[in-house]
Amino acid sequence: MLTTAGTAAEPDSPPPYGDAAHGPAVTAAAVVQDRAGRVLVLAPAEPGAAAPLLPGAAVSGRETPEEAIVRAVGDALGAEVTAGRLLAVDSVPPAGGAPAGLVHLYAATLPPGARPAARWLDRDAALAALPAPAARRLGAALAAWDTGAVAHLVGGEPQPGSPAGLSAARRAELEHAAALDPSSYLAVRPHVLVGAGALVRDGAGRVLVVRAGYRDDGRWQLPGGGVDCDLGETPRPAARRELREETGLDRPLGRLLAVDFAVRRPAPALVLYLYDGGVLGAADLVGVRVDGTEIVDWRLAGPGELDGLLSPRGAALARAGLSALAEGAGPLDLVAGRPA
Repeated sequence: MLTTAGTAAEPDSPPPYGDAAHGPAVTAAAVVQDRAGRVLVLAPAEPGAAAPLLPGAAVSGRETPEEAIVRAVGDALGAEVTAGRLLAVDSVPPAGGAPAGLVHLYAATLPPGARPAARWLDRDAALAALPAPAARRLGAALAAWDTGAVAHLVGGEPQPGSPAGLSAARRAELEHAAALDPSSYLAVRPHVLVGAGALVRDGAGRVLVVRAGYRDDGRWQLPGGGVDCDLGETPRPAARRELREETGLDRPLGRLLAVDFAVRRPAPALVLYLYDGGVLGAADLVGVRVDGTEIVDWRLAGPGELDGLLSPRGAALARAGLSALAEGAGPLDLVAGRPA
């Protein structure tokens, strides 16, 4: 029987084998998004149902929630889905004679080229179309998707300390009331990612840029990447490591040129540290190497080419770095590549 997180865990529609004497009924649902961020929903499975459903199933005693996702989506769409990371868990209290429920929502992906006979709705449209309990769960799951967190729900409501799904207003209310323990405070605070890169030039003033294999927008970028602060790494060593890994160049870095802060709602903000990578001679340029997987190509770009090659933020950051070098200024305080 195909059920979903929007119906299976509700008091008026428990799984057929739900038994309060043997613990809560467990349901698993899949959150599938396409490249445009649209959410996959199914037509109602039960006669008379008026709302679309998320693909999902009641979990039998012989499978895990992840296996239930694969089974349910395969049955509904005829395509094998990959169950990804856990996005949300909702504890549904017993009501109306139905047992308590546990609803697990997972990020899921379809195989390349799959064209399921299902509806793809923009996020707002999906939230408006789903029944209220399922919509609340989906909203929290999407927030968890965006922030890399997991939502803790009870009856569809985010709990104090839930790393995702808690509104900014509710978080502020809990903080001001000193209602959060230290662990919960850390869980609900906005997260910021930190990156570091190097501005490397040749003798003609052209900038070294690389093209990453994981990007699908065709844009180039400055050498750089994430700071592994969980390993004790700080921005300057991270920039040197990334330059070495992406280009084969291992060289000491000069002064800090700029710190750039960019808000990327709903994703976490990103702070970038940009360092002077120096000027490359002919022998240095011969030694540039890319691995062909993470980084698939490199080139030198004149200042006038930056806008056409890099993202708007990347081009603005590179120009700001060149300006800091030319004027002896810095480090510059930037927001999205522009002076704060």
